[in-house]
Amino acid sequence: MLVLGLYVVAFFGTYLISSRLLKSFFEREGFNSLKTVTFGDESAVKANRVASVISVITVFWLWVAFTNSVIPLPKLPGPFSGDVTFTYTAQLEDGTTDDAEVTMRVYREDIQQTVDADGNPGQEPEPAAVEPGDGFAKNDSLTVARYGFKVINVWKNDEVSKKEGSTVVALNGIAVGPGEAVEIPEGTISLTDKGTPTFAPATGLRMARLYLPAPEIVLSRFVWLNQEGYQGYTLLEHTRFSLQRVLLGFLFGALVGIPIGYAMGLTSWSRGWFDPIVEFMRPIPPLALIPLIIIWFGIGELGKVVLLFLAALWIMIIAARSGVSGVAISKVHAAYSLGASKWQILSRVIVPNSLPDIFTGARVAMGVCWGTVVAAELVAANVGLGKMIVTASKFQQTDIIIVGIIVIGIIGFMIEVGMRALENWLIPWKGKV
Repeated sequence: MLVLGLYVVAFFGTYLISSRLLKSFFEREGFNSLKTVTFGDESAVKANRVASVISVITVFWLWVAFTNSVIPLPKLPGPFSGDVTFTYTAQLEDGTTDDAEVTMRVYREDIQQTVDADGNPGQEPEPAAVEPGDGFAKNDSLTVARYGFKVINVWKNDEVSKKEGSTVVALNGIAVGPGEAVEIPEGTISLTDKGTPTFAPATGLRMARLYLPAPEIVLSRFVWLNQEGYQGYTLLEHTRFSLQRVLLGFLFGALVGIPIGYAMGLTSWSRGWFDPIVEFMRPIPPLALIPLIIIWFGIGELGKVVLLFLAALWIMIIAARSGVSGVAISKVHAAYSLGASKWQILSRVIVPNSLPDIFTGARVAMGVCWGTVVAAELVAANVGLGKMIVTASKFQQTDIIIVGIIVIGIIGFMIEVGMRALENWLIPWKGKV
């Protein structure tokens, strides 16, 4: 909820600033500036590139703010690290009490994943040196990782053990019982149900590397994947295999789906023949077809391409059928009145007017194929972005997972932009006739 709140504040805050303070700077002369009514006119709504840039920056800032990144941007309160000392009060069966201190050294949870200038991996720090103190309760010193949790056996070095009747009755001077806790700025000290003290460092509002690594860690992993590779393949090779599967699946889906869609839009027999099949298969998610794909086509490359083919097929059929159905009948009548044949009607009237719907369906189909590639590569694949993500998830390698997600998103965005540009080039009449 905090992320959503910050994002909403950023959205409205930047909108107010840009609309009030920077309005005159970003205004441009053009056709839209001459319109007296723009609300409700879709042609007057163009993407504000300033808003796009700010949106990307906001998402990046939220990423930095909620991680332990070294990037110098405003961040949310982070986890505690360093030394913290608290006291516990031990009581004997005869009512005698004694206080002792526990010193906890809180260190970075990813210290062993770092290297020094000589290339040596980081080591867990030693506990702080403390004097045992007087009395039957002795001082203790331990270490715990950030975002971690430590059960403290305070009787390990005490003169009277727990079995001999020593119990902890207070933490930091506050009387507590089993299952109760005491909050301190550096974390939470508590007693288990059996009366053993525990310590959990304060985590702040930032996420541990396991859950969300910082941008610079993801970038370093991106470089490492391109140089060293993962599961025997570099990131480029994983990307190439996934892209090849998606393009093949989409291409075959379009080659089969578009003619069927045209047939359904032009003849009643084809409409009646294919309509039950299309409407039955369309709601079935491609993931549900994986068991049958394995049984029918095996675990090789063909099965993955067939799954992506089925993901694109029904979308392309519906897009082509919709495109044909959307052609204005007045244009068909006008062509017939000028002596056009059925072939000329198809090639000069129906196809040009249905292409916008087909391109819209193609963009949707490509998006669905990219979303299905992870499922397709679950079919016993040994290479591909989906396979890389699934394997990394088993070993909790979140940075590799995020790299794969980002690469999939960037390629999907590039495909979308490319198809929009191709659509504008091939169909310049869209929205004008």
